Amino acid sequence: MENGLSSFWGPVTSTEWCEKNYVYSSYIAEFFNTISNVPGILLALIGLINALRQRFEKRFSVLHISNMVLGIGSMLYHATLQRMQQQGDETPMVWELLLYFYILYSPDWHYRSTMPTFLFFYGAGFAVVHALFRFGIGFKVHYVILCLLCIPRMYKYYIYTKDISAKRLAKLYLATLFLGSMCWLSDRLFCKEISLWYFNPQGHALWHVFMGFNSYFANTFLMFCRAQQRGWDPKVVHVLGFFPYVKIDKTKSQ
Repeated sequence: MENGLSSFWGPVTSTEWCEKNYVYSSYIAEFFNTISNVPGILLALIGLINALRQRFEKRFSVLHISNMVLGIGSMLYHATLQRMQQQGDETPMVWELLLYFYILYSPDWHYRSTMPTFLFFYGAGFAVVHALFRFGIGFKVHYVILCLLCIPRMYKYYIYTKDISAKRLAKLYLATLFLGSMCWLSDRLFCKEISLWYFNPQGHALWHVFMGFNSYFANTFLMFCRAQQRGWDPKVVHVLGFFPYVKIDKTKSQ
């Protein structure tokens, strides 16, 4: 939405959202859409520290780092509203889903070297094509298809997990995904009506916050499931009685 102070970054060349531009700073186009990525980056950092501290497989460290990269890319996009920065946000979104696909399906994949090779070239090819061509609805359809491909495996992990606390993580994952999607849709579909309100609920910023927690709950659930597969006696414990993380005991597998 055009409005506010003069632009440091020049004319808008990317998709805009339902937030007035350059209201609080000439350096930040969409202020709330920018700062709302901070919780997700911090949650990914917490997950990374836990994965490194307990020596989880490297795939989870890479996953948490990808969450952080995605959050930083989103901040740059919403701060500048430039096409290049938007691509720097959207491409890591696809890479992140390819990582989830690998973590979900690789344990039962018989030809283990083929999956990471295929996913690597798929991700690299997408990055090149996305840099050359501007996608609109095509990117969203592609992203939704990748999400749908992950759902059956997530459901299988859920039904085979007996731990109540781990199942609660999966439910929190679904709840945050639903709430975040409703915020995204309302911001996108009803922007004209929302613009007339005295107060803008900042639906896209709420999407960022919900998806930051969504990624953390998904990662923690997958870490629990993988630790079960490896016989590491995982437990979901809570800091201050409410913040969950996975604690493992590798000696039980020896």
